[in-house]
Amino acid sequence: MYKKPFAIPFIVFVIAGTIIPLFVIAYYGLTDRSGAFTIDNLMAILSSEHAKALWLALLLAFISTLICLILALPLALILKNSRLGKKGFMVFIFILPMWMNFLLRTMAWRVLLERGGLINDVLSLLHLPALQIINTPVAIVLGMVYDFLPFMVLPIYNAMLKIDDDVIEAAYDLGASKKRVLWSVILPLSVPGIASGITMVFVPALTTFAISNMLGGGKINLIGNIIEQEFTTAGNWHLGSGLSLIMMVFIIGSMALLSKLDKNGEGALI
Repeated sequence: MYKKPFAIPFIVFVIAGTIIPLFVIAYYGLTDRSGAFTIDNLMAILSSEHAKALWLALLLAFISTLICLILALPLALILKNSRLGKKGFMVFIFILPMWMNFLLRTMAWRVLLERGGLINDVLSLLHLPALQIINTPVAIVLGMVYDFLPFMVLPIYNAMLKIDDDVIEAAYDLGASKKRVLWSVILPLSVPGIASGITMVFVPALTTFAISNMLGGGKINLIGNIIEQEFTTAGNWHLGSGLSLIMMVFIIGSMALLSKLDKNGEGALI
């Protein structure tokens, strides 16, 4: 009984920071400017402009998540088997960039990738052709991978740490090769971390608008950009809220699907 008062701040935070904003978004998304009920704001996702932005956002989020997964699996395995990883030093190196402001990190990549940037200066000195990827989907994917990779590495690393070394040794004693141990022991036991990592990368990649604004030069509109423009530039909170509700369907659906792979929360960061 004495513990219940300590839950009050958390309950207040959830109500004020989550439940009330969701009700506000739902109200605006299901009404027009006169306050009358409508589903036009939801159906607007079917327009060619919005549908194109949604599918492009889904595609880039999928590609970014896949690249992060491909990079994170060997990195997490190296960390697990490394003494530096077990001591936390290498994990600290991965977390260190996250201490810097998100916008500054993204802006740094724009400075590096632009036509007169550092990378192209180096390529010019080596008499190699310049990169022309700034303001393209490739630059956006690169920014997403850089910003969200730690969110994929850490859950997978945490899941791998929980694998008992005796289980791996038993597999070797039974004649399993390193490849067989990897595919039949380590990866299956790392599924909770993989599921958690995919969720933590895919969701922000799908909803981002800052990365596409900076590295896409405002020339590539993802669904996040359109929602942001409706709230800030157009001042149409009803349409912005309606599109946000559609995005929530995709987010909740992906999280529900992946949560089946991490039923016990074993892929959590802590």
